[in-house]
Amino acid sequence: MMKKKSIPASKPFLILFLCQIISALDVPLDSKLLEELSQPPTITHQSPKDYIVDPRENIVIQCEAKGKPPPSFSWTRNGTHFDIDKDAQVTMKPNSGTLVVNIMNGGKAEAYEGVYQCTARNERGAAISNNIVIRPSRSPLWTKEKLEPHQVREGDSLVLHCRPPVGLPPPIIFWMDNAFQRLPQSERVSQGLNGDLYFSNVQPEDTREDYICYARFNHTQTIQQKQPISVKVFSTKPVTERQPVLLTPTGSTSTKVELRGNVLLLECIAAGLPTPVIRWIKEGGELPANRTFFENFKKTLKIIDVSEADSGNYKCIARNTLGSVHHVISVTVKAAPYWITAPRNLVLSPGEDGTLICRANGNPKPSISWLANGVPIAIAPEDPSRKVDGDTIIFSHVQERSSAVYQCNASNEYGYLLANAFVNVLAEPPRILTPANKLYQVIADSPALLDCAYFGSPKPEIEWFKGVKGSILRGNEYVFHDNGTLEIPVAQKDSTGTYTCVARNELGKIQNEVRLEIKDPTMIIKQPEYKVVQRYGQVSFECIIKHDSTLLPTVIWLKDNDELPDDERFLVGKDNLTIMNVTDKDDGTYTCIVNTTLDSVSASAVLTVVAAPPTPAIIYARPNPPFDLELTGQLERSIELSWIPGDENNSPITHFVIEYEDGLHEPGVWHYQTEVPGTQTTVQLKLSPYVNYSFRVVAVNKIGRSQPSEPSEQYLTKSASPDENPANVQGIGSEPDNLVITWESLKGFQSNGPGLQYKVSWRQKDVDDEWTSVIVANVSKYIVSGTPTFVPYEIKVQALNDLGYAPEPSEVIGHSGEDLPMVAPGNVQVHVINSTLAKVHWDPVPLKTVRGHLQGYKVYYWKVQSLSRRSRRHVEKNILTFRGNKTFGMLPGLEPYSSYKLNVRVVNGKGEGPASPDKLFKTPEGVPSSPSYLKITNPTLDSLTLEWGSPTHPNGVLTSYILKFQPINNTHELGPLVEIRIPANESSLILKNLNYSTRYKFYFNAQTSVGSGSQITEEAVTIMDEAGILHPAVGTGKAMASRQVDIATQGWFIGLMCAVALLILILLIVCFIRRNKGGKYPVKEKEDAHADPEIQPMKEDDGTFGEYSDAEDHKPLKKGSRTPSDRTVKKEDSDDSLVDYGEGVNGQFNEDGSFIGQYSGKKEKEPAEGNESSEAPSPVNAMNSFV
Repeated sequence: MMKKKSIPASKPFLILFLCQIISALDVPLDSKLLEELSQPPTITHQSPKDYIVDPRENIVIQCEAKGKPPPSFSWTRNGTHFDIDKDAQVTMKPNSGTLVVNIMNGGKAEAYEGVYQCTARNERGAAISNNIVIRPSRSPLWTKEKLEPHQVREGDSLVLHCRPPVGLPPPIIFWMDNAFQRLPQSERVSQGLNGDLYFSNVQPEDTREDYICYARFNHTQTIQQKQPISVKVFSTKPVTERQPVLLTPTGSTSTKVELRGNVLLLECIAAGLPTPVIRWIKEGGELPANRTFFENFKKTLKIIDVSEADSGNYKCIARNTLGSVHHVISVTVKAAPYWITAPRNLVLSPGEDGTLICRANGNPKPSISWLANGVPIAIAPEDPSRKVDGDTIIFSHVQERSSAVYQCNASNEYGYLLANAFVNVLAEPPRILTPANKLYQVIADSPALLDCAYFGSPKPEIEWFKGVKGSILRGNEYVFHDNGTLEIPVAQKDSTGTYTCVARNELGKIQNEVRLEIKDPTMIIKQPEYKVVQRYGQVSFECIIKHDSTLLPTVIWLKDNDELPDDERFLVGKDNLTIMNVTDKDDGTYTCIVNTTLDSVSASAVLTVVAAPPTPAIIYARPNPPFDLELTGQLERSIELSWIPGDENNSPITHFVIEYEDGLHEPGVWHYQTEVPGTQTTVQLKLSPYVNYSFRVVAVNKIGRSQPSEPSEQYLTKSASPDENPANVQGIGSEPDNLVITWESLKGFQSNGPGLQYKVSWRQKDVDDEWTSVIVANVSKYIVSGTPTFVPYEIKVQALNDLGYAPEPSEVIGHSGEDLPMVAPGNVQVHVINSTLAKVHWDPVPLKTVRGHLQGYKVYYWKVQSLSRRSRRHVEKNILTFRGNKTFGMLPGLEPYSSYKLNVRVVNGKGEGPASPDKLFKTPEGVPSSPSYLKITNPTLDSLTLEWGSPTHPNGVLTSYILKFQPINNTHELGPLVEIRIPANESSLILKNLNYSTRYKFYFNAQTSVGSGSQITEEAVTIMDEAGILHPAVGTGKAMASRQVDIATQGWFIGLMCAVALLILILLIVCFIRRNKGGKYPVKEKEDAHADPEIQPMKEDDGTFGEYSDAEDHKPLKKGSRTPSDRTVKKEDSDDSLVDYGEGVNGQFNEDGSFIGQYSGKKEKEPAEGNESSEAPSPVNAMNSFV
């Protein structure tokens, strides 16, 4: 029979605590399991205990909870049931306990002041929230008072009292002048903690009439202003110096009580001349390091995160050249309750035992009280399995009805703590959570882990079998983990098979099968080898592998741990890598990596590229590694390293590279330390604190680097506080109510010691806020919530470790998050400059409403309709952005005679603000575009029919069409110009009484009241006829005075020309015969005397030919169709350039040099009146005239 050991009476709690750890169930975080298990309610979110609300906004009192089944919610107000159904202003969110009090719809926040408590309840118990005290914020006005001017003698002290109104929460006090500028403060003039302005001694420059105290109530975002205070300083000679006297606090001693964890602020402000200097000491001890700060020119002592150890007497001493005065403040640190051991949820099986422990401390010692399901345990329903013993509840042999939620309340005069912890008694048969028939694949000789995740209540026992009917697994070759996992430390081929996991408790049994497959390892049986190759040669690396037949390997080649160059000289085969035409750039380390789904192996080789060797060949190679490394002269921050060089292999060593390994932070990783010339074999190395150094040396010559030497012995440097602070500190808000502070974390060896943390400090810029600080772990980001929108913050991040702080960091300026702009630009005005351009003006929005970095303004404008067509179309909005604080902009590309609308929006980094009201404006009429087409049809003997289309863009109301036309004869001269005005509603016209067989050129455009638009041109020819002369007309009116007859088409003229040609031929034959007989015929003299009009010499005065001058090829003659009798052309008639016939300088030429585009539909030069024209004839027409 087993003996029972007696348990000493002093240790029952320890035994019970161990029982709790051993017997309590762990519930796996399996989502499906958690959905099926019953669970008492748990409060997951609630409003703060002291909840100050904005009286202008709806009150939202948070209460969220979870449980199975989902809990229901109820509330108490001031200790009694709060029936929300009877209050129309109060609603509860669905599936939640959160209350919303509708203040913005008529409710008054003051009516809902009180103490609220939420209860979440289901069939397994009830959890309760803290007592939430609701108080609306208050920002009362300053009481009216008559302020008398202060008349002060130079050198005397002065106190200007602020006495701000009592608000909730208390306001922030600051002093400014009438121009809203901060009053300068110094050791002589400063603001006290109570908001008063203290002058240790006044000077003549202190005279002013606008000392104004401001109170800022952050919760309601309001600022109250006190009446200005007038101070006049009068001088008396001489000014009497005085020894220090304390203005605050008064007397020689005072007391101060502060709570643990808060910030202790002690203040001493003294009067005197010269201005006294303040010093602080703690009697019988030292001021706490790293938590003490001096502010307000050392007049304020600040100790953060105070504890009971900070209690004691603190003395401030004010001293100047005439003496000193001191004051002793007796500080007592009390403590609201804080947790030592908070109660934790307990999951038990029927019949098991357990404990709930609630331990708290405080000053004075808090009292502990228990509640069950929100009811004091003394009056709660009895549970025979429960026994209360002070701060502990002991459960023995629990049953399912023992499930409940227990509340522990620890309270003293400075506050309370409330914690919910449930006892959940579950009776559940075993469940296996691992999927059935799961396949595990493992490489031979590696560990195999077979999962069997399970749950049950009572806790099931787990057994493993191999095969369906195999025996239970036991022995040293297996490891059985508490979570059900079976571990085979060294899996072999014979470990392959099916394994069965069985879970059983008194409520049932369940089993699950998994399969294990053992694979052969992947091996490189032929590794790449070191190669030396001559430049422009060829080299090949082998990588032959062996692998499990069921695994598919992939082979990757790397050069210097990076991808191979994208070069066709690199050929990757199945088992090798070949490099063709090797160059110096190919020098390096080549690695073959073989991957499968289960393992990975690699092998590397070095390629050295050398020049072609001379005869006889000298073998050049990398140097051999240095050896015999030795450390001497060990100091905290330096050490001397020496070594012996290896063989340089026919290439002198140019330098040595020293590398180090930090075995403490990055074991196995080698870093560059320094390098020294190849003639040096010792070096003095600088060291960092808290690093376990090992060194190695690499020799380098022109061929390459040697293999590293063997590592030196290790050397561990001592720890120290950090030498540097994080870099790249930034503060940028990601939301309108936060400030995201980021920085670059220090590297491992930069920590200089264990316990690397960061002290993150911030305060709002230019408001005299105190620094808020928090110490965070080794992270690189901290988010400050609840900030005002887009205000500047001073930020600093200081590194610290277990040995102390880094130097004081520099401050950077950041901004809390931006929000969309609040208002739209006002006073939007539009000035229409012309039919296609307008200028828009607006007033800039106040910068405080931008709520972000002002990026500029956006003008949205769109066409509403065309005033000429009166038809709407799809609205396409145009956007123009004007950067910076610009207040005007130009809107180009508008369509004439149209109605437009626009609005203006301000833009910041968050986005666009609201749009200004739409502004309507109209553009005036413009000239129309050219008619859409001009067609000439139905040519007859003396008429042509013209048809045209209205302009695509009328740009106004069309008043008429203008038609101009003139004939073109066979010498390309233009005849008289006729102009006809046609009503705007016409679309065709028949021109009658035209010349037969004559080419006409037409110019056609449209007009509005503004002027004529672009013209379109066309040419047409009437049909040949021998009829008599007729006058062209439009309808019945005359169009031209006479019909011209082309002499070149007359028969008598052709006969005459033939006779002349025959006569000339006979004369030439006679001349030739006489010349052969030696006779002379004075042809030259005769030609000079009888000048042939068809053959004219070049004129000496202007260099032109009589008939076919360059001017005639490009421009018709003026005032007639004949050549002058002297057969010359005036110089001014040939001065035109080709630019006159094209679109400015954009005239184009064909590849053969001919000019094109003269009679296109583009706008052309206005034709001249009469026979005069600046238009050149078409090259096609010129060819027709010669034919």
